[in-house]
Amino acid sequence: MRKVKAAISIEHTTKRYETKSRDRLLALDDVSLRVPQGAFIGLLGPNGAGKSTLINILGGLVLKNSGRVSIWDRDIDIEPRNASAAIGIVPQEIYMDNYFTPHAMLELTAGLYGLKKSERWNDNLLEQLGLGDKKHVYARTLSGGMKRRLMVAKALVHHPPVLVLDEPTAGVDLILRKHLWSFVQEMHASGTTILLTTHYLEEAEALCDKIAIIDQGKIVAYDKTSTLLKRLATKSLIIHHHGKAPNNLADNLHLPKHARLIASTKQDLEICYNPQKVPIGQLLAIMEKNRITIADLTTKEPSLEEVFLQITQKKPS
Repeated sequence: MRKVKAAISIEHTTKRYETKSRDRLLALDDVSLRVPQGAFIGLLGPNGAGKSTLINILGGLVLKNSGRVSIWDRDIDIEPRNASAAIGIVPQEIYMDNYFTPHAMLELTAGLYGLKKSERWNDNLLEQLGLGDKKHVYARTLSGGMKRRLMVAKALVHHPPVLVLDEPTAGVDLILRKHLWSFVQEMHASGTTILLTTHYLEEAEALCDKIAIIDQGKIVAYDKTSTLLKRLATKSLIIHHHGKAPNNLADNLHLPKHARLIASTKQDLEICYNPQKVPIGQLLAIMEKNRITIADLTTKEPSLEEVFLQITQKKPS
């Protein structure tokens, strides 16, 4: 099978910051990550895990201490300008000149990249991102969601084959978020490689082909999203029942070793179980034995959030 070329290649990369006390904070610890061309990759991690440092290295804003980084097969140390031309980065922070219009802002950015008039697609970009009717108003009059979409437009002005989105929907309402993801999915379908960081793990689960999890400066997991979800090997069985459940239900159920009651209300029970170890029929037989009349039942697969918490060894607050 022919190996797909890398859009981003990060090899044994380390970054240390010197603190005021002259300690050396290890932000990235021998990180290696390969993002294939055309992929949609989620980069997840707790605050302070190293995500922003990694993205800033890709954008040329932070210098690594060691390792090799290439974007679209262009080494960022040997060909910094060419590597920069191959990537567009939407930062987490919104920054722009409030007295520029969106159209003028994109024209300026296109000029900085040396794009000819015939190569520019600024008006088209603004239309696709729902900013066509705002292209000649001052940026300071735009809403927060509009400003964030304008940041996406700026990142795409020079037609980069790689797009990095750092928390692009933070603080954006649901309707605008859906509009933005629709646009991003269209870009991906047209061949753009996308690297996404987000705190909305359900978005990463729905959008990303693969997930990389970084914790304490190390890549601790990198696999297909579906494969990561299988790592927990657990499901939830939610039973809606008639009447009252017996007292001391957790003790009376006598669930097998690989199943446990995690929630109980007047009408619902939720049992977490390993389907490879415990057949669902066994759980239903236990309900019948305890005279619990089932009105309805559903099963729930593990979420990316649960996988994330397990891998980073964090507990929900």
